[in-house]
Amino acid sequence: MRTLWTFPGIVCSVLQHILSPEYTEVPHMGTPRIAIIGGGLRGRIFAETTRDHPGAELVAICEPNPTRAAQLATDPDVATAASIDELLERGSELDAVVVATPDFAHEQPAVAALEAGLDLLVEKPLATTSEEAQRIIAAAERGGGRIVVGFENRWNPLFQAARHQIQESGHALLSQRALLQDTLFVPTQMLSWAALSSPAWFLMPHSLDMATWLSGAEPVEVFARGVKRLLPSLGVDTYDRISASFAMSDGSLLDLDSGWVQPLGKSSVFEFRFEVETEGDSFTLDIDDTGGRHATAERTSTLGALPHDHRGRPQGAPPAMMRDFLDLVAGADLDLPGADQGLLITRAIEAIHRSLETGSPEQITP
Repeated sequence: MRTLWTFPGIVCSVLQHILSPEYTEVPHMGTPRIAIIGGGLRGRIFAETTRDHPGAELVAICEPNPTRAAQLATDPDVATAASIDELLERGSELDAVVVATPDFAHEQPAVAALEAGLDLLVEKPLATTSEEAQRIIAAAERGGGRIVVGFENRWNPLFQAARHQIQESGHALLSQRALLQDTLFVPTQMLSWAALSSPAWFLMPHSLDMATWLSGAEPVEVFARGVKRLLPSLGVDTYDRISASFAMSDGSLLDLDSGWVQPLGKSSVFEFRFEVETEGDSFTLDIDDTGGRHATAERTSTLGALPHDHRGRPQGAPPAMMRDFLDLVAGADLDLPGADQGLLITRAIEAIHRSLETGSPEQITP
């Protein structure tokens, strides 16, 4: 059940709202109690951001590996459990959960949390089948919780600036192109479950959501091609690379190219280039290129931003997204990507895989 805010809690929250210069725009109405489901890299980012937030409380980590759960909890007051079901059976008071499990394992914890009336932030994609996505949405309708899907690039300042310029100009979009690819490190070392995913499921939700956000249009048809050579030879039975060409609802074109087989010697573990053409201008965004380089005797690599600012606070798009979710749960009126967008992206990625199988263009069900 959702916690009811007490009068003392409201008073404390209002005082905090007044005294905290970094969150003065958020009308906090209490201190949301948060559980993180999944103890991997993303779970760590979300847990740390919650601990740092002045208007939220991290109360539980759900992770089947007890050692990893304990490492993420860090505080004896933060409970650990093997699953969200175990946590709910204990009667733990929660207001929201974050699902940071692998792509294919979102449905069960999301449905359990939503049926308990909790708000949900779920990593992209919402689900890897439209049936799973619809069951998650139905659980939200039954329990009353809200769904936010973690399309984190909406919090990237470069994309925000491009969207502002596009909207200000009023120019119609002609085409968009996105190259988003990882080195072999991701499917062979970082992800133990890469064979259960693909470059389309793991990477394209980022670029496809961004294309819809920038244009205001939806994908209606897709034709895809893929290559399976290197990764299967390494024991990872999935696509090396996938290229997908979309027809959009506004008549514009969208081309996405994503792969997992770039050499380990690349300067960054990922490459992300996004191009937009309109009737009057164009945009080229090199998201991975920070302009900084670090050279050693072995290699030259990209010099990225530190994960924390000068005051030790988490920084970057994922923490910014998490802070907005926490503020939403606390009462802020924010427009965040929700269930409908999550379902759209899932259906579009499904259509990519259908096209890979049939060799023909596939319609995307609205």
